[in-house]
This record gives sequence, structure tokens and C-alpha cells, in this order.
Amino acid sequence: MKRLILASMAAVACIALASCGSNGGKAPAEATNKATITIHPDKAVNVIPDELYGQFAEHLGSGIYGGIWVGKNSSIPNTDGYRNDVLEALRELKVPVIRWPGGCFADYYHWEDGIGDNRPTMVNSSWGGTVENNSFGTHEFLNLCEMLGCEPYISGNVGSGSVQELANWVLYMTADGGKWADLRAKNGRKEPWKVKYLGVGNESWGCGGQMTPEYYAGEYRRYAEYCRDYGGNHLFKIASGASDYDYNWTEVLMSGIGQQMDGVGVHYYSTDFSWPNHGSATDFDEDFYYWTVGKSMGIEPVIQKHIAIMDKYDPENHIKLLIDEWGTWWDVEPGTNPGHLFQQNTMRDAVVAATTFDIFHKYTERINMTNIAQMVNVLQAMLLTQDDKMVKTPTYFVYKMYNTHRQNKYVPAEVKSDLLKAADGKLAEVHAISSTTSISDAGKLSISVTNVNLDNDVDVTVNLGASGKAFTAEILNSPDIKDYNSFDNPEKVGTAAFSSFSVDGSTLTFRIPAHSIVTFVEK
Repeated sequence: MKRLILASMAAVACIALASCGSNGGKAPAEATNKATITIHPDKAVNVIPDELYGQFAEHLGSGIYGGIWVGKNSSIPNTDGYRNDVLEALRELKVPVIRWPGGCFADYYHWEDGIGDNRPTMVNSSWGGTVENNSFGTHEFLNLCEMLGCEPYISGNVGSGSVQELANWVLYMTADGGKWADLRAKNGRKEPWKVKYLGVGNESWGCGGQMTPEYYAGEYRRYAEYCRDYGGNHLFKIASGASDYDYNWTEVLMSGIGQQMDGVGVHYYSTDFSWPNHGSATDFDEDFYYWTVGKSMGIEPVIQKHIAIMDKYDPENHIKLLIDEWGTWWDVEPGTNPGHLFQQNTMRDAVVAATTFDIFHKYTERINMTNIAQMVNVLQAMLLTQDDKMVKTPTYFVYKMYNTHRQNKYVPAEVKSDLLKAADGKLAEVHAISSTTSISDAGKLSISVTNVNLDNDVDVTVNLGASGKAFTAEILNSPDIKDYNSFDNPEKVGTAAFSSFSVDGSTLTFRIPAHSIVTFVEK
């Protein structure tokens, strides 16, 4: 996780239709604006990969213990120690990949402490000084991935570990025979696991070792050499990437490592780490709402600049870009451990998630994975738990609604809507409408539309390019942008069927309420 502040190439151009008065370009409250979306299904090329909807689970507060894992003897209903409610919710979400064990924690974690019957306790010096019993380790994580049917993404310890330690971990997880495979069998797992993604360190410029990019490039080459493929397993090796605007880090890695890595990461958070505080998750004003959306949309030029560097050294696009930490970062909830990063999750966070996905989808020729921070109980989480209670957050529902785009081809489009906030430094322009369209191999369209506008409904016209289309639709909205699901009111925010639309020939029209997200799926 970051300690400091962490968009042409775009296929979608957001163009302001008009300025609506002297109040910063925003229309008067309760007005209805207009927008058009013109899609081009014939120009669809790049597939939106499953892993674009990846998750991240770090040993951080109750991100693991109490959030995912309660142990077999817990009074909380569980299956082999995993919370039943969380398992069911994650299966419903169809999680494609989980990054573990960190984050900063990864470079403090020694994997041999988390196997076998006698596991030593440890102090989580990265996050809150919590004492952990290591009951959730390699077996528990990889078994969880098998139960969910998702790919594991292991973050290896480079900061305080050794080449031998990480090489042995790869052997333990994936080898068919030998000392480490024998130990794995002794600990209850005879067959090797399939481990696709291996991260060589985390934020090596900061909490992962305070390294220079030149030094880390040398370390990466050494570690990657000894982390090898065994049996039918093939590792996709990921270099510890840059913090948002550090383009030199990517330059050094691309020039100094090149084809020895399969991917390189970038981390980006929609917050400002220069503030004494990040701001409340639930108590914010209009200006801060639009600041947040502008910051989240500011990821696009960051992506473009990192890709431009990668294109220079890798024009054939062999090395992939991963946004393997992203999301909002607010002050912790009152009364909770500041080191546990437990924050609430409102409709504002849902808008951030949807508009960010709309950006990610444009660049899947290079981006093959993103991992939101984090899956349970930490930062912009999918799920929040408290004792035996669990709630699904607004962000959870965005992921569920956007699942329709997975493995579809991204459809370029022009989106025209009102300008709500001008660009300002690292903040991107904010327009009323953000959108994604994709098309399946069967030729069926999926269209997601977000009304970013805080107060105004928008009448949207979508030029489909062909007639005879029929859709089903669902909407995520709530009366107040600050609304969230609490343990006392767990269903305040959720999705509902949306039928207030019409299709006439090749035109889809509908009115989308303020701060709402609608997804249409062709029948």
C-alpha cells in the first residue's frame, strides 16, 4: 500500500455540449441534461479480460482474519474455516484473480511460518502492530482460490526475504516431486497447485525496500532467474511497478529488464496523500465529490504515459501493464484502528469504480489485470464484516453489473455530455456521462452508463448502429450520494430492474437519474 500520492489515445472522447451558467459549468439543480452515445460495433477488437476485475486481499486489519477466515472452530458459519457468507458473495461476484499476501505485508511475510501444524505468531508491523497467528497461509489461500475457481497472484518477499526463500516457495506450491513437494504432501496437499501469477516484490521503491529503480531491476533479474516453472505450471512474472506518476521507474524497468518480465505494475489511488487526512468516506460536500471523480479519472493520462514508455521498448506488446492496486482511500471509520484502514463505501465509491472501469476497458491491448484495494474490510472493499454480520458495498454491485463485459470485445464510442468540472493539474475533466460498450462473440451488446452528475438526471440517446435490438437492464442508485449499506441497514443500496427505456429502430433512449449506474444487456 502507498505512503504517498499515488487521462489522444482514448477511444472514447467526452465532449462538452454546453456550459450551463456561471456556477462552474454545472446546470441548475434538478434540471435534466442531454447526452448522446454513438457506438461502433464494427470497430471492436480488444477483448476485456476476466482479470480486469481482479481482487486484492492483504493481511491488514480484518482483511483476512474475521473477514475471510474465522477458523474451523468459529461460531460464525464456515466451511473449513472460511466464512460461508463471504464465500457465497465472492462466488456470486465470480472473482477471477486474488492478489495475496500484500501489499506492504508481502515484504515482511515469510511463507514457511504459515504452513504445518506449529505456526509461530507474528507482529504485523506494516499495519497496526496486530499480532497474527499465521493460521491463514499458503494452503489456506490457494485452497480458497480453488474453491472460488480463480487464479492466485502471489506477491513474493523481496524486501526482507531472499532469492532462495522465494524459489523454495515456488517449489513448495508447484513442484511434482522433491523435498518441498514432500513437505507439501506431509502438510496435507499431495498434488501441486497451479499458480499463474508471481509478483517479484511490492512497491520496492517504498515499503518494499526503499530501492532505486536501477537497484530493483538487478534484484528482479536475480529473483526471476531462480523462480522457475515446474511440471505443467507456467509463471507469469510481474515486476514491482511504479507509483502513479513515476514514469522513470517504468522506463528503467523496461530498458533494464525487458522480456525477462511478463508484466509490470502501477499503483494509483483516488486520494491526496499530501493532506493530513484523506477525508471522510461518508461526510463530504459537492466540491470534494467532483474532486474525487476528477482524481479517479486522472488515471487515464497516467496509463497513457506508462503505455507510451512500454510501447517504445516493447512495440509487439509482449509485456503487460497491471494496475494491481487502485481505488479510493478515506479516513478510517471512527473508533477503529488507524492501521487497519477500515472505511465505509458509498455511492460515490460506486461512481469511482464504474468510471474507472470505463477507462480500463479502453486499454486492454496492454492492460491485462487490475486489482482493487481491497476485497474485504479494507479501503474500497467489496464486502464488510462485523462478527457474524456481512454487507455488500455499492462497489460490489458495480463489479457484479460490469461482469457482463468480461470476455467481450470493447466497442469504441463517442460520448457527448455536459462538462461538470474542468481539468486541474492531476484532476481530469469530469463530464456528466461515462460509458462502456462491449460485444460478445454472439454479437450481443452490453452497455453500461454512469450519470456522474450529483443533482441532475440526464436524457441519454444511444445510437446503436443497427436496428432490432432488445435489452434487459438494471440500475444501481440511491437517493443520496452518501448512502451506504451498514450492518444495521444492509440493503439500503442495491440494484433493481430498470425498464424506463425504449428502443426505436437503431436508437436506445432513457433517462438516467443523478449519480446512477445502468447496465443494458442485449437479449
